[in-house]
Amino acid sequence: MLKNVAAVLLDGVHPFELGVVCEVFGIDRSDEGLPTYDFAVVSAEGPTLGTHVGGLTVSTPYGLERLEEADLIALPAGRDYVVRDYPPELLECLVRAVERGARVLSVCSGVFVLGAAGLLDGRRCSAHWKHADELSRQHPGAIVQPDVLYVDEGPVVTSAGTAAGIDACLHIVRQEQGPEVANKIARRMVVPPHRDGGQAQYIERPLPRSQCDTVGEVLTWMERHLDEDVTVEQLAERALMSPRTFARRFQQETGTTPYRWILRQRVLLAQELLEATDETVDAIAGRTGFGTAAALRHQFVTALGTTPQAYRRTFRGPSAAQAAAAGCAGAA
Repeated sequence: MLKNVAAVLLDGVHPFELGVVCEVFGIDRSDEGLPTYDFAVVSAEGPTLGTHVGGLTVSTPYGLERLEEADLIALPAGRDYVVRDYPPELLECLVRAVERGARVLSVCSGVFVLGAAGLLDGRRCSAHWKHADELSRQHPGAIVQPDVLYVDEGPVVTSAGTAAGIDACLHIVRQEQGPEVANKIARRMVVPPHRDGGQAQYIERPLPRSQCDTVGEVLTWMERHLDEDVTVEQLAERALMSPRTFARRFQQETGTTPYRWILRQRVLLAQELLEATDETVDAIAGRTGFGTAAALRHQFVTALGTTPQAYRRTFRGPSAAQAAAAGCAGAA
């Protein structure tokens, strides 16, 4: 049973990510019938630490010895965590904690501390999509999954960006104290107890046009005709190449095939329309070249891990039409 929780700080800690851990595990909600945790904020680098917010410091009387009794050790994100060195004493504490059966949790770039301790080797893990490639480079033994919100791999739980830290914390509560407790904490925080999809829906994938020397004009034409069915032969003809040469150059300059490129652009356009318009999913399917709402939903779920309707609710909320209908119902 989870009873003792410690959040470990290094210089440059991000206050919000620290706040996520404090909000879930550090507040006494016993008056609501919820469990309380013996919670402490621990410093790995002296009693007073700076943050990435100008002028804001964090002080705590607890040092690394406090980690020896913790059931869960949380590592919030911080400035330069991707490139800095970590105190050997901290890394040793984390390894001992896992060996004695404690769990460790990282929020965003806190995962690099776990990597430095060797706790990611052979394990699946999550990281913010901006840091996924660097995490794989620094720790080739880690199995990085850049599209998910969090990963629970035995005693090691890793989460992606800031809000994904909330997801991971609530996941741990759900496992340890059950869904009712996790749902009540989520309700107090005014957050969903579980989010659909992964972080793929938040990733920006701009096209590196500067590298598309020979197929750039064709790419522009493809973007303007996403609603049309086109073949490699037709695209090659526009580029004044043979289909085989065009396919090879396309792969070299974009890193993918024409089919996968246009599929991704159609999904991106669907995202934009879901965010910015009240068009129906059927209408968006037609404009983006998917043809039917079922085909759009299938490709959307495959690419982003969530449905078009769920995506719209996440990024736009109720449509203007729904809001108007609600207003009319209220007036009635």
